[in-house]
Amino acid sequence: MTWLQSVVIAIIEGVTEFLPISSTAHIKFTKAIMGMDPHEPFSNMYDIVIQFAAVMAVIVLYWKKFLNFKGIAFYVKLIIAVIPALIFGLLLKKHIAHLLGNVTAIACITLLGGVVLLFVDSWFKRPVVHHEEDITNGQALKVGLFQILSIIFPGLSRSASTIIGGMASKLDKKVAAEFSFFLAVPTMAAATAKDILDTYKETPEVFHSTDNLGMLVAGCLISFIVSVLAIKSFITYVQKHSFKAFGVYRIIAGAAILALIYTGVIKKEPTEQAAPKPAITAPVIITPTHA
Repeated sequence: MTWLQSVVIAIIEGVTEFLPISSTAHIKFTKAIMGMDPHEPFSNMYDIVIQFAAVMAVIVLYWKKFLNFKGIAFYVKLIIAVIPALIFGLLLKKHIAHLLGNVTAIACITLLGGVVLLFVDSWFKRPVVHHEEDITNGQALKVGLFQILSIIFPGLSRSASTIIGGMASKLDKKVAAEFSFFLAVPTMAAATAKDILDTYKETPEVFHSTDNLGMLVAGCLISFIVSVLAIKSFITYVQKHSFKAFGVYRIIAGAAILALIYTGVIKKEPTEQAAPKPAITAPVIITPTHA
């Protein structure tokens, strides 16, 4: 990985992590277009760590929520919601590794996920929950179960699956989006810790390079700053608009990547080999959400 590649990926991560368009898909597409080795240990660890850096933007923007230790119910809901993804992430480890190495499958999932976003606003028109405090434990669990979809289908988008889960649980769009942000924190924290530990055990030499450490620090900072801007913009947008624009974008992006694959611009053979260690797409404690 070069410095330029690391900066590009960090910016893309920051922009896409909280939008319903899949940061994992965009990073995979970007790497394929730039001809990067999909199996490089540092590069795969980099993808996960900068995802957590992006998630840290949630803690900064919503610090009153995360640092209100008297609000135990908030933490209980997050624990309940994250458990399904942790369990299924472990059970589906091989499945995740296989699909994360298949850029064609990710492009197809991106496209089909866009079709879903064209209609999601018309499916859930009567929300009854307008404040996070009113989310029940049962609704939190339902959102967590929807999150599993982003594990089964890398490229679907952790954000999209949890926001749709929230809307299906009668949360309004703003509350659904914010709870999706909150849920990313424990999920990505566990995933990042696990990935760093695995990388250290399997390829400790990547930690001995000052260039690698420098890129990691710079990438985290870039991802964090861009994510702060993206979160603020997204919340403002969803309060006034539908998800159709994201659906159209996903359809175009997925179709474009498929066209690049089948015209040979993107070489699918090296990209679609099963990676020895998956990178995160979705919220899981193994290295994929996703997130």
